[in-house]
Order: sequence, then structure tokens, then C-alpha cells
Amino acid sequence: MAIRIKKDGSEQSGLVDDNVVQPFRLEKSNVRGRMVRLGNVLAQIMQQHNYPPPVSGLLSEVATLCLLLSAMLKYEGVFTLQIKGDGPIRMLVADVTHRGEIRAYASFDEPAVKKLAKRKKDTGKGHYHLLGKGYIAFTVDQGQVENRYQGIVELKGDSIVEAVQHYLTQSEQIKTSFKLAVHPQDGQWRAGAIMIQQMPEEDAGKKVQADVSIEDWTRAAMLLSTCTDGEMLSPVLHSADVLYRLFNEDGVRIYSPTHLRFKCRCSRQRVEDILRTIPRAELEEICEKDGHVSIKCEFCSEEYLFNSNELNDVYEERNT
Repeated sequence: MAIRIKKDGSEQSGLVDDNVVQPFRLEKSNVRGRMVRLGNVLAQIMQQHNYPPPVSGLLSEVATLCLLLSAMLKYEGVFTLQIKGDGPIRMLVADVTHRGEIRAYASFDEPAVKKLAKRKKDTGKGHYHLLGKGYIAFTVDQGQVENRYQGIVELKGDSIVEAVQHYLTQSEQIKTSFKLAVHPQDGQWRAGAIMIQQMPEEDAGKKVQADVSIEDWTRAAMLLSTCTDGEMLSPVLHSADVLYRLFNEDGVRIYSPTHLRFKCRCSRQRVEDILRTIPRAELEEICEKDGHVSIKCEFCSEEYLFNSNELNDVYEERNT
């Protein structure tokens, strides 16, 4: 279902729409887009951990970009955005299902992060330098090997947004522009972002159409750049109002949003499957020393404990 925003913004005005991915299109051009708002869902993700602010800020960016990129695709499964670097922040991971269930975690050297964050204040670039050199991976997993896709590109530019934009422009040949804001408010992290893309030409052979397309794209990208952090992060300003403020002269049409929630997919059964891949002697040695084997989920911090009898059950089930 699509809704055209009225000139007074009355279709959605006054309604708060935290934790959504809002698709939209500019009717007078070939530009489509997505807007993401993350409120208490992002706060839930961060509450699973006790990350330093530089790590929380970058992970919030990754989670937001993960949602924007996944909204480009038609899939049934899990979309994952992963960054690996050789800096103090070693890994940032976020994944989302086609139902809008999102989770995220980070791996880092805490003393090194605190030391370098103090030495080089880089808040304008979101502490991107803490990642060092590395790569960014985009993965779509639909449950079967033949339906799994992965794209990998080197980390470039001065921000995660620039690295993703470089990949889409160079590898996918899609003109893309982002506006992203991440900030803690009242002790909780909030995020907002808008992505626009130039849709494929229907008839690239007509020079007039190509010229109009370039003009439309330049105008849309320029208008997007005027969006303020306050507008994207506001808990009381609806996404439809933000889009109307930016693109009202081009006719904004919004579509049914995807509502988001935090949900981890870990379970005791999945942990047991992992344990069966580890030599039994190694686990028995740990169990003898500590009294149990402990496995902690990196996404939600849920801890799973197995005593010697429970380990016996795990390996007996593998042998049956």
C-alpha cells in the first residue's frame, strides 16, 4: 500500500514511528529511498552489553546501515553486515531477518579503544579510525547454500557510510546517497538515516531522459544533505513529516513500513550443535577444572552452562 503525503503533511503527522524502515519514492523522478528510525530497539541491543561510547556509536551505525541495505532486497532469511579491521575495534556485526528482527555485537580491545579515543578525538567521523584497515562484508543467507550471497569490499573513505557508498557505486553501479545520525539521548542511543537511490533507466538510449535523470538525482541528493540530525533523531517527528520537509516539491509517496524489534536467535539446541563440533576431551578438561562448560552468546549475552552429565547427553545424541 502506498500513501501520498499531502502538502500539509496530514497523512501521518503527529504519530511517532520509532523502530521502522519506511520505504518511499519521489514521484517526479526516478529516485527511491528508505528511512530508518531506531529508538528503544537500539537501546535494547546496547543494553545487552557495556560497550564504551566509541564502540556503541559505530555499532549503532552498522545496525542502521544493515537495515537500510536489507530493505533494498527481496529475501526470506537473514541479511548480515559485518566489518572486520586490524584496529582496536576488531569486528562489528549486525543482522536482520526479513521479519525485521535485528541484533548486533562488537569485538574490541577495550584498553586500546579508550587510549586511542582519548588521543585522537574524532567525533565528527564517529571514531572510524579505530577500525584500522579491513573489509566490509554483505551476506544474504536464505537457509540453503545455493541461495547464499556475499559481497566483500575493502574499507575505504573516512566513515562506514562512505565505505558502503563506495561499494554500491563501484560494485553494484547504483547511485546512492546516505544521511545518517547516531547519538545518545537521555542515556539511550538513538539512530536515524535516509538512503536514496537512482532507479534504473527505462530507456537509457534517450539522451533527454538521461539528462533529466542526472538533474533529478543531483537535486534529490542536495535536498537530502539539508536534513538535520535533529530531524532524523526526533522522537516526536514522524518520518513522513521529515520526508515531506525534504522532498515535498517532488511528490513523496510512502509505502507500508517494516516494524523492527530486537530478537536473538540463539538457543540451547544451537549451542549443543556447536559443542558437538568440539573434541569431547577438550570440553571434559574444562568441565573438570571449572565444574561446567560455559558458552555465552555474543549477541545477547545469554550464558549456557553444561555440567558433565549434560555433556554426556550432548555427545550421546550425536552418536545416536
